[in-house]
Amino acid sequence: PDKTPLSEIEKQFPGLCLLPVSLSLEVSVGKATTIYAVNGTEILLPCTFSSCFGFYDLHFWWTYNNSDTSRTILDGIVKNEKSDPKVKFKDDERITLEGSIKEKVNNISILLRNVDFSDTGKYTCFVKNPKENHAGHNATIFLQVVDKLEEVDNTVTLIILAVVGGVIGLLIFIMLVKKFIAFVLKKTQEKKKECLVSSSGNDNTENGLPGSKAEEKPPTKV
Repeated sequence: PDKTPLSEIEKQFPGLCLLPVSLSLEVSVGKATTIYAVNGTEILLPCTFSSCFGFYDLHFWWTYNNSDTSRTILDGIVKNEKSDPKVKFKDDERITLEGSIKEKVNNISILLRNVDFSDTGKYTCFVKNPKENHAGHNATIFLQVVDKLEEVDNTVTLIILAVVGGVIGLLIFIMLVKKFIAFVLKKTQEKKKECLVSSSGNDNTENGLPGSKAEEKPPTKV
């Protein structure tokens, strides 16, 4: 694999040295800062990374922290961009690495089985890339183990949505009725105008006004 250090890349492309190294290597555990797991079940602790410079011999590890202890629970390496991550060490048999580099996902998530209340705490995913002068980055997610997940009562939300939908429907109905009434009134006025014009024409004919028939004159005597 290409093991050109970042310093050599910067010599070849001086503009890159203006970019902070911290912006090249990124680590993410997703949008949620806290996840919940029911006691006795399993939970996936997500972690992905990305690097615009590529990587080789990328070192990653997970740590667990609570008020009483702090320890590394898994340590691994990714040889290159075509290799899946490999575990070098883990301190708990309940933990398995679920990561994959396929389709450039760069996934180094771990699965924790048979979770216990003592597993509640902060889990931090660390990544260090030798290709970027050993630049490091990390992201933390908090795991809360509970007896059961609380069901969210959506009754109020459904009522609000129903009311809002009803109001919108009523407004649309009123607008349609208004347009229909305006249409009927317009047609009625047009009919009245036609009647007035027709009536005026008839009156003119009877009074011998323009538009009326010419009166018949008696024949002239010779």
